[in-house]
Amino acid sequence: MRPYSPDLTPPWKKPKPVPEVPAEPGLVVEDPATGYCGAVVGCEAGTVTLEDRHGRHRVFPLAPAAFLLEGRPVTLVRAAAAPRRPSRTASGSVAVPGARARVARAGRIYVEGRHDAELVEKVWGDDLRIEGVVVEYLEGVDDLPGVVEEFAPGPDARLGVLVDHLVPGSKEWRIAEAVTSAHALVVGHPYVDVWQAVKPSALGIDAWPVIPRGQDWKTGVCRALGWPDNTGAAWRHILSRVRDWKDLEPELLGRVEELIDFVTAP
Repeated sequence: MRPYSPDLTPPWKKPKPVPEVPAEPGLVVEDPATGYCGAVVGCEAGTVTLEDRHGRHRVFPLAPAAFLLEGRPVTLVRAAAAPRRPSRTASGSVAVPGARARVARAGRIYVEGRHDAELVEKVWGDDLRIEGVVVEYLEGVDDLPGVVEEFAPGPDARLGVLVDHLVPGSKEWRIAEAVTSAHALVVGHPYVDVWQAVKPSALGIDAWPVIPRGQDWKTGVCRALGWPDNTGAAWRHILSRVRDWKDLEPELLGRVEELIDFVTAP
C-alpha cells in the first residue's frame, strides 16, 4: 500500500485548468505553433477545419490546450449537434421544410455541359425540385437552333438555355441570335467556362489565371494553378468549395434566376 503523500504545492503555483470551448462555426482561434488564425468551418471526430481571411482552409487535430482564444489557451471540443433546419436554400431562397418535389414540368432548362448542370443542381437543386423544373445538358451549343426546333417550345412547355461565353460577336452569340421562338429564352454568362463563375475567393486564389488563346482552357488553368492535369478531379475540387450562392459570380446568379422565372411563369 502506497503511503499517503499530500500535495504541498501552493494553490497559486498550480497550473490553471484550460477551459474547454465548443468548436462552433465562426469561432476564431489561433494555432500558436504556426501562427495560423482562422474561423471554424468544420469539426469532425478528432479534427477541426479553420478558414483564414483569404478563404484558405487548414485542418488541425483537436489536442488539449492546442489553440488560443483571445490570447488564452483553450481546448476545442466538438460542439453538441443541435437539430436545426436551414431557413434558406443554397440559392438564398426561403426553405420549405418537408416540401415534396413537384411533378416535372414540360418545360426544361438546358445547359451546355455536365459541369454546368452539377453547379446548377448544387445551388438551385432544392428550388428546381419544388418548381418541378428539370435541367438537362447539351454538350455544346453548335446545333442549338435545331435542338430548340426539336423541343418545340410552347406556352405550356417553355425552354430556357444557359450558354457559356455569351458575349457580343462570339460564336455563341451568333448561335443564340438564331433562336427566335417566343417560348424559348437563351441567356448566358461572359466566362469562357462555368468554372470561372465560381469566385476565386472560394478556392483561396487571387484570380482565375489568363490562358492564351489556342490552349485548352481547363488544362491551362490546372497547370497555372499547380494542379494535376486532371480536369475531372479539378472540377470536383472546385465544386466541393461551393457552399451556396455567395460563392458564385453575380453574372451567373442573375441568369439562372432569370431562366427559372421564365420556365415557371404562368
